[in-house]
Order: sequence, then structure tokens, then C-alpha cells
Amino acid sequence: MILELRNFFRKRGTKFFLANNVKLAVKLNLDGVYLPSFNKNLLIRLYKFRNNFSIIGSAHNIKELRIKLNQGCGEIFLSPVFKKKSYYLGLYGLINLMQFNTKKTIALGGIDKTNRKILDLTGVFGFAAINYFDKKKAPNK
Repeated sequence: MILELRNFFRKRGTKFFLANNVKLAVKLNLDGVYLPSFNKNLLIRLYKFRNNFSIIGSAHNIKELRIKLNQGCGEIFLSPVFKKKSYYLGLYGLINLMQFNTKKTIALGGIDKTNRKILDLTGVFGFAAINYFDKKKAPNK
């Protein structure tokens, strides 16, 4: 099943990442692996990767960010940036975490039309937001 999905995405020129299973992603010759914030295994660095194999991860605080950097993540999702739950990084928290990060940073959580412009000033590589792209709630161009 995974091989069928891999071939399907390759035909369309889309990358296919497997979540939280580095060994299987390497074995099946996938494009990369996603490591969630709860994965703190540093033995990931022992695997032999192809040149174009990508490791992406997510972090919520400085401790998790350092773990993701030690795991060799090329891109890191930082979340939640803006108020969505009781805990969030906020603008200053995001900027503070980015000082420790030399990798591509993608902001997640609570991003809308107003704080999207503020987010551009922080120097993040990108952002992802469900409500921002929702047809019912999406901002007008």
C-alpha cells in the first residue's frame, strides 16, 4: 500500500513523507520522514540517508527545538504561534526560538488575516493554517 502511494506521488511530482518511522521510510526509498514533537530518539542520525532524503519535525519549545536540531531536521514546524489554546508561543516566543534555529522554520497555529502580515516580519520560511485557507473564512485578496 505504501509503495503504491509512493509511486502515485512520484508520478505527480509530489514528495511523500512517512510519519515517525525512519527505518521504514529509508527501506521503502521514500522522500523523507516527519518526526513529531514527542519523538525524542537521537539514534536517527545513525541511519544512512540518500542525498535528497528530508527530515522534518515539529517543536513547541526550546527543549524540543534542540532535539529536532540534533535529529538532523532540515525543516521545523513551530506551533502554536498565536492564541488558539491556553498555551501559545506568541510573536516574541517565536522570534526567541528562531534565534536558536538555523533551519527553515514553518509557523503553525492561530494564523489569520491580521497576524499573517506580522508573521512576515519574523523571517519564517512559511506558514500553515487551516482557517486561513478555509473557503468560508478565507481572507479576500
